[in-house]
Amino acid sequence: MTHTIYPCLWFDGKAKEAADHYCSIFKQSRILSENPMVVIFELNGSKFMGLNGGPMYQFSPANSYVIECDTQDEIDHYWEKLGEGGKYNQCGWLDDCYGVSWQIVPTVLGKLMSDPEKAPRVIQAFMKMTKFDIATLLNA
Repeated sequence: MTHTIYPCLWFDGKAKEAADHYCSIFKQSRILSENPMVVIFELNGSKFMGLNGGPMYQFSPANSYVIECDTQDEIDHYWEKLGEGGKYNQCGWLDDCYGVSWQIVPTVLGKLMSDPEKAPRVIQAFMKMTKFDIATLLNA
C-alpha cells in the first residue's frame, strides 16, 4: 500500500500568496487546487499544502527545506529569490518573507564532506559563508 506524504505549511491567511510566490521561483511548479482554506501546489515535483490556519503558529528552522543546486547560478537564483524580504543566515540557510526556512546547498557538498582529508577545510570554508560559494569549497 502506498501513501503520499507531503508537508502542510501553516500560514496566517497568506497560503495562496505564498504558493504563487514559490511557483514564480521554481521552474517546474504549479497550483494543483485551491479553496479559501487550503491551496495544494507542486514545486519541482514535490507536493505541498498551504493552510490558512491563522496567527497561532509560526515557522521555525527546526523544519527546513533543502534545495540541492548543481551550479553557482542555481544557488544565486534561489538565494536571491527566496531570501528577498526575509533573513539570510549562516551556511546556506535563509528564512523567506513568510518565515519558512530553506537550505540552499551545492550538490557537490556531500562528496566534499566524504573526503576525510578535504572535509575539515571545507567545513572551515563554509562556516564563514552565508550563501555557499562552490568555487571556494572546491578550492578548500
